[in-house]
Amino acid sequence: MNLPEIDTSVFKRLRFVLVETSRAGNIGAAARAVKTMGFSDLVLVNPRFPDACGDPEAIAFASGAQDVLDGARIVGSMAEALEGCNFAAAVSARLRAFSPPVWAPRQFAGHMAGQGDLRGALIFGNERFGLPNELVEQCNVLINIPANPGYSSLNLAQALMVLAYECRVATEEGAAPAPGFGFSGAAAGMDQIEGMYGHLEQALVAIDFLDAGNPKKLMPRLRRLFARTQLETEEVNILRGIARQILKTRD
Repeated sequence: MNLPEIDTSVFKRLRFVLVETSRAGNIGAAARAVKTMGFSDLVLVNPRFPDACGDPEAIAFASGAQDVLDGARIVGSMAEALEGCNFAAAVSARLRAFSPPVWAPRQFAGHMAGQGDLRGALIFGNERFGLPNELVEQCNVLINIPANPGYSSLNLAQALMVLAYECRVATEEGAAPAPGFGFSGAAAGMDQIEGMYGHLEQALVAIDFLDAGNPKKLMPRLRRLFARTQLETEEVNILRGIARQILKTRD
């Protein structure tokens, strides 16, 4: 997939994704937080009620951020929500056994502000159930907001505001570029990485390294391993080439 040229400003590179939101008011309040911090890209994945952006409660809670509501996109899958993104961060108060690397909000903000080629997505789950493990495992990082250990529950819009605020501050302060390894290629898109995992899984099954009927936690562990690297397009192509050759020799 050829990703389009984009404005290098973090305000144009960061997307806010709400998954299966239950309350229209929370969508409106999220839109208000997005606009207040200078952002605009809001995507809703399968909201649990019709006309999510036109609901009177959503409009009331948006409190003047009607343009963000009107511009919000409603999609039916995470693949659609992450189209064009090459860095995804799940936001959750609950840590997972096989999660990607855990970052604080400020660490994510500095990373986004310091790398102009990143097209990021912040993913927020359902108010009651949060994000499913399989979705978290697909992300590059898991963001955990430091809070009172005795009561760490944040409202959806509050959590979104914390992340949007940190990203705004990091941009205004001029975050330093992240450490590199000399030449740096283009970061791989989320769809490219997902395709690589599928290809790699087929190859591992073909050489009997992975039991398709009893996969256990091999693929989540591999996802966690690669999530620590920020894969580039060429690296993804190399890994897919290896998988392709394995499958070819097994035919």
